[in-house]
Amino acid sequence: MKANYGYMDGSGEYYITIDTDHCNNCSHHGCITGCPKGMFQVITDDYDDEVAEIKEEFRKKIKYDCADCKPTTDRPPLPCQAACTPGAITHSW
Repeated sequence: MKANYGYMDGSGEYYITIDTDHCNNCSHHGCITGCPKGMFQVITDDYDDEVAEIKEEFRKKIKYDCADCKPTTDRPPLPCQAACTPGAITHSW
């Protein structure tokens, strides 16, 4: 299942998508330590699986909180993407 966290406004769409099938019961939780803003947390979902989610206080300001990590050229993976299982985290921008 894919979980989308973020928002859309007049300037664009700003979502972090977590594919819980890739994230399911991850043993290293790289997104927690990989995000310099501490936006991720691990929860137990409705199926008793441990998955990552974006903390509530960050969901309406992802555009600003992720700005420091977003490259202006060459677009390498963001720190949270690089720290996680490949394909577990994607961004809309």
